[in-house]
Amino acid sequence: MAGEVLQLRGVGVRRGGSALLRDVTWTVNEGERWVVVGPNGAGKTTLLQIAAAMMHPTEGSVEILEEELGRTDVFELRPRIGLASTALAEKVPAGERVIDLVLTASYAILGRWQEEYDSTDVSRAVALLDALGCAELMSRTFTTLSEGERKRVQIARALMPDPELLLLDEPAAGLDLGGREDLVARLATLADDPTAPTMAMVTHHVEEVPDGFTHALLLRKGEIVAQGKVDEVFTAEHLTACFGLPLTIERQGGRWYARAVR
Repeated sequence: MAGEVLQLRGVGVRRGGSALLRDVTWTVNEGERWVVVGPNGAGKTTLLQIAAAMMHPTEGSVEILEEELGRTDVFELRPRIGLASTALAEKVPAGERVIDLVLTASYAILGRWQEEYDSTDVSRAVALLDALGCAELMSRTFTTLSEGERKRVQIARALMPDPELLLLDEPAAGLDLGGREDLVARLATLADDPTAPTMAMVTHHVEEVPDGFTHALLLRKGEIVAQGKVDEVFTAEHLTACFGLPLTIERQGGRWYARAVR
């Protein structure tokens, strides 16, 4: 049986009197590809921040890569986790080149200073950028990139330290149709790679779920609506309960499509 990569038990998060997560119990096993779906304010990003060891819960217990959050050095744990998020992108220093943004992930830092990188590091960074269709962007400044280019570069950065867990927070948000479809196809290729890390992705839209994702978790108002294998979770009943609107859902060519009932 595959080992547990992530284990949350009875996790709750409270901020300013509001409950962002309530009694969340979730297990992610090695090799699984999870998608976390829910409306705005459901707690999806909060859940991913906990999985990335960037936030501690108010209650419950969290084990990440067999390390218990609160009893381990998060600065040693975080380099084992790849994270791509808008919040991270907003912290990229002005003038940072794409190649340097990817390289600095090896030290889990933002902003290249005086670190030394050997040819193996550089070769890996170039190969990851190439795999994500960004090789020609290496010398560009990150802030000059389009939204789609930024998303792909962030994923290359997240993969740079060869993480055991890859977390993607709304990777297709803000993309036009072409950019979304290009990214979804690349994520499907990654999901299909047996050497790729265990993955969890957050999205609002089932249409953004790449083929090859194995499991799904639905959140609403900080609580789990359903979780398990993706074809058992993505049902009209579960999605209707999750979004508070009568919905239908179908699958075509490995992709999911949801519509309101009219």
